[in-house]
Amino acid sequence: MWTITVREFRNYLKNPLYWAGLIVIICYLYQMLSPYLDLHYFPPDTEFTELPTASLGDADVMNGYIPSGRARQMSDVLQNIRLILTEDGYSQEETDRMMAGLAKPQLSSAELDAWLAEYMPLYSAHYLMAINELHRGCGAEVNEYISEKMAAHPYSYYMARKFADFGGLFMGMYAIVLLAFLYIRDTGRDTWELLHTKPIMSSSYILGKTMGGFLSMLTVLGILNLVFGIMGMTAGNKNGLPVNFLDFPIASLLYIIPNLLMIVCIYTLISLLFKSPYPAVPLLLLYQVYSNMGRRGPDGTYGYYGRPLAIMVRFPGRFLDTAPPPLVLWNQLFLLAASAGIICLSVQIWKRRQIY
Repeated sequence: MWTITVREFRNYLKNPLYWAGLIVIICYLYQMLSPYLDLHYFPPDTEFTELPTASLGDADVMNGYIPSGRARQMSDVLQNIRLILTEDGYSQEETDRMMAGLAKPQLSSAELDAWLAEYMPLYSAHYLMAINELHRGCGAEVNEYISEKMAAHPYSYYMARKFADFGGLFMGMYAIVLLAFLYIRDTGRDTWELLHTKPIMSSSYILGKTMGGFLSMLTVLGILNLVFGIMGMTAGNKNGLPVNFLDFPIASLLYIIPNLLMIVCIYTLISLLFKSPYPAVPLLLLYQVYSNMGRRGPDGTYGYYGRPLAIMVRFPGRFLDTAPPPLVLWNQLFLLAASAGIICLSVQIWKRRQIY
């Protein structure tokens, strides 16, 4: 088994696409993560530039925007409603009369939606709450928010989650392309028939090939952890933020490695079933699209909540408010169990076709 594993690993190290793909991933990851490397404390009297409403979806703590909290958020929503009514030509008295129904200490989104349906049908509570989710703070407010988050987790914890978010996406695409080479030589007609006449233990062959491809992907992931871990540690130390280098490998272990193993195992199974790795490529691309699709949550809001057996873990939310989808750790355990099942099935398929 180890002979096959080492051979496959060395074959990947000799493949120019292996290293070219690594460089491409590093470039794209740096483009995605570089804004978060600039997180730092601001002078208390800093005044941040106000962003247009259309750009608020991309606003983050680095731009001086922080979560408003329910009370502040609802207050800003009511101010928006008053401004819209005034711009539509209603007088002060008319506006006060219309908004009298909103003068409640604990106004719910359902009550706001009912009022909007009657007086402002072009707007919804979800839209108004979303554009008022953040507010532009001063330097002191932003620093207080950063300090609160740093007390809960070090800077590297948040950076590692964003690394796992974008790194998992790029590593998935990379693995789908590169792992097609894992069985190309063995599934050639003459080689395939010859392999099945050799006294090779089916478990040794399947595990050796699978581990060879998996080890090749782990090497790339390890390099990415090293590169961006050093960047994160350097940025954190430079800006006076707490860091822990282990946050990066822990995030990779939890949110990326089970996904890569699943991709390798699917390649193994499809290659054995069809005597070619190529049918696995469109299947895995569709699998990744399925894993990255959003859906409506329990409250009816459309967003990313994760899907069963997804091979990608995304972290929606702003830098210091990222959160994994519900039950993501259970999903990763199911991926490991499914991968083990696929390996066992692949061993049986190989054994049934062996002739010696």
